[in-house]
Amino acid sequence: MTRQVECVLMKKEAEGLDRPPYPGELGQRIYDNVSKEAWQRWLAHQTMLINENRLTPYQPKARKFLEQEMEQYFFGGGSEKPTGYVPPSE
Repeated sequence: MTRQVECVLMKKEAEGLDRPPYPGELGQRIYDNVSKEAWQRWLAHQTMLINENRLTPYQPKARKFLEQEMEQYFFGGGSEKPTGYVPPSE
């Protein structure tokens, strides 16, 4: 049986993550409150943030920025797209 959570992003009960996706208290909050589908949405958003802001994720400043954006995305008012972002055309 899969673990169900009341997803803070999707606003419905959905399949939960298999393990905390991030270390520490933030990772535990995400594990307890975020569905697999919402986590996949975050990963796509995070990729966009990395590319548009030309971040190097292993640098401490970039990691701190991404952690703050992750918290905003799930538990704040949402994470904004970078100024001037234009989605790729299909």
